Amino acid sequence: MNHTDTWASSLPTGSMTVQLLPYAVGLLVAWPAVTTTLRFQRLRKLHKQYDYPTRESMSKMTDEEAFQIQKQLAQLEFPLIFIKSLQFALFRTYGIPSISHLLAKTTQFSNPETSFKRYTDTSVLVQEWVGNDPASTRAHLGLARTRYLHSGYRASGKILDDDMLYTLALFALQPIRFIDLYEWRKLSELERCAIGTFWKSVGDALDVSYEKLPSGKTGFRDGIQWLEEIDAWSEEYEARCMVPDDKNREMADQTTAVLVYMLPKMLHPVGLQAVSFMMDDRLRKAMLYDPPSAVCTALLSVILTGRKLFLRYLCLPRPYFLRSISFTDKPDQNGRFFLTQWDAAPYYVKPTFWNRWGPMAWLTWALGRPVPGDEGDKYYPAGYSVPDVGPKYFEGKGRKQLDETLSELKGYRTGKCPFH
Repeated sequence: MNHTDTWASSLPTGSMTVQLLPYAVGLLVAWPAVTTTLRFQRLRKLHKQYDYPTRESMSKMTDEEAFQIQKQLAQLEFPLIFIKSLQFALFRTYGIPSISHLLAKTTQFSNPETSFKRYTDTSVLVQEWVGNDPASTRAHLGLARTRYLHSGYRASGKILDDDMLYTLALFALQPIRFIDLYEWRKLSELERCAIGTFWKSVGDALDVSYEKLPSGKTGFRDGIQWLEEIDAWSEEYEARCMVPDDKNREMADQTTAVLVYMLPKMLHPVGLQAVSFMMDDRLRKAMLYDPPSAVCTALLSVILTGRKLFLRYLCLPRPYFLRSISFTDKPDQNGRFFLTQWDAAPYYVKPTFWNRWGPMAWLTWALGRPVPGDEGDKYYPAGYSVPDVGPKYFEGKGRKQLDETLSELKGYRTGKCPFH
């Protein structure tokens, strides 16, 4: 075959490529428009479903509506950043010496043998409030159990009212801050109001005092006002109370060990730099951490910006069947629930074939970590019962107080508006 024949035989393929080129270019141009339209479709539907067009109308938002709006944010819109923001909210409390000193005394977080379970127990209780309807028995049980675990420390003055209010403020404010910083869009006023309404209701259920807030005695108009006041108060509180302390660093180190648990040991220094990157200067100084290197800062900034742009312009929205759920909806035959995923020790994860032999299990095994079902009953493979969640010495205790709190919550936490 001569050169002329070779050129001629390749001509049809080249022509086809030229013909397809406009379609490829058109797809590249159109795809961001398609994804943008679909990405914002859920937000448009949300505003249509919950018709609160004005600030005045938002004062009537119910707790149930606020829960459903926040649930969409947590499970469909921003699942990764939402759960990380709640984890970081808890982490941030350790920058307050009165909180870190109490935790150090209990040894639940300062002891590596118990710190992973303490972390998981806290996550379980928070998820019981965030992931279940406000008027549901599961949400009431989670709140009642939390109140019991706090009751002795509050009665003795070891947990201060200001510390309770500050912790609540972080759970409400950190998701908003993290989403606005790291996600593909910022929250709408309706979504912000929903978060404020939901967490104000949680504070009521946990018997948190709002007396330190300007409208604490007269009452709040809506979730946005509640957010604005608790934000201003927490900023002043941090400026006054978030100061350097060795116990802050001790608690931070134990929590960081949990956060980098699923990284190979050689990458732990990178994980520590990433944790430092997520801190602001005030928190970093209070926890006695060094700032991240310039290289780490630049790299993480590029990764987070790239993720934001990819989700915003190129990635289709998460479908409902892939919503992020971290616990089982229904109890097993023994009335116990399970976590469906783990990012630290596999507490409360059912040792199914998939959980022991699936991709996550192989990754866990490769890192030399235990998988669900290992080491007998150490990781509670039979699941959890909400009335027993917490330190081992609290298991089986507090039933009378739990029943009293449940009766109280059933009387007023019915999903209605917490402002009227």
